[in-house]
Amino acid sequence: MYSEAELQSAVAAGALSHEAAEALRLHVSGMRTAPSVDEEHFRLITGFNDIFVTIAAVLLIAAVASIGQAITPGLGGALVAATAWGMAEYFTRQRRMALPSIVLLLAFAGGLAAAPIEIMNENFGHISESSASLFVAGVGLFVAAGAWLHWRRFMVPITVAAGAAAIAATLIALIAAALIPQDGSDAERILLPIIFIAGLGVFAVAMRWDMSDRARETRRSDVAFWLHLLAAPMICHPLFYWIGVTGGENIAPASAIAVVAIYIVLGLVALAIDRRAMLVSALVYVLVALTYLFREFGVLELNVAITGLVIGSALLTLSAFWSPIRRSIVNQLPGDLRERLPLTGMALA
Repeated sequence: MYSEAELQSAVAAGALSHEAAEALRLHVSGMRTAPSVDEEHFRLITGFNDIFVTIAAVLLIAAVASIGQAITPGLGGALVAATAWGMAEYFTRQRRMALPSIVLLLAFAGGLAAAPIEIMNENFGHISESSASLFVAGVGLFVAAGAWLHWRRFMVPITVAAGAAAIAATLIALIAAALIPQDGSDAERILLPIIFIAGLGVFAVAMRWDMSDRARETRRSDVAFWLHLLAAPMICHPLFYWIGVTGGENIAPASAIAVVAIYIVLGLVALAIDRRAMLVSALVYVLVALTYLFREFGVLELNVAITGLVIGSALLTLSAFWSPIRRSIVNQLPGDLRERLPLTGMALA
């Protein structure tokens, strides 16, 4: 059985025509309950060699980071970025290995961020809140520029999300420098709305990539996957903070019910756009809320177990019937919007 990643690789290499690959997808989708487009493929591991190479790469990166830090501040991060780029020239550009490419991109971006931070900590020590925010903005802009160069060279799908995260950090830091008082008071109250708006912006960018590949046959779908994975916590955390879930033991019953209601809305959005990232990001808040509700109803000893049973059963049921449920939801949407969303099983038939 060939994976979607292997089919895409064969088309890219010219070993298989696009028409032949599409015919194979249609044939396989007709034999399976869930169509390929609804299974949210993304490239991660093509074989155990990916894991083997990743372990070796991580060991090498950790070694050069330690050596660089021992020599002078900032050199560790610079060596990590340079080493990650060098390894990507072979394992990403030539071998097209998915997991090592992801790890090397993260190492490259992390190295770019670590180098100036190490220099700052060593030479300047404590700085004011506004200066720290401006410094973070500068680091974010630096990492975003590096991510753009990395994308131009290697086109690893997660790179766009890394660049988006860096740009979001830059904008958030600049706004924080302008609005947050020097004593740091009201930081959460000011930052959370900005993070929420930035999350919506990243979500919009993700949808733009998704809408450009409705059948999810190209690298654009993988790019959208990582952008959705970035946007989800940026949207979910502020929402549940405002409801009061992050207070732990102080959750009110109304807040717990509101969490469940919001999770249902997020589930409908996830079904419509055929992305599960929001459901995963919001899961911990729902688990906390339901655990509290069951405890309030007097189920003390088994509240955690019952919560796991309810949520686990619901998610498994949703996964098993994802395609027909999604099809029924998408069919209720306006025609213009429906034509922009990823294809459903009916559209593939």
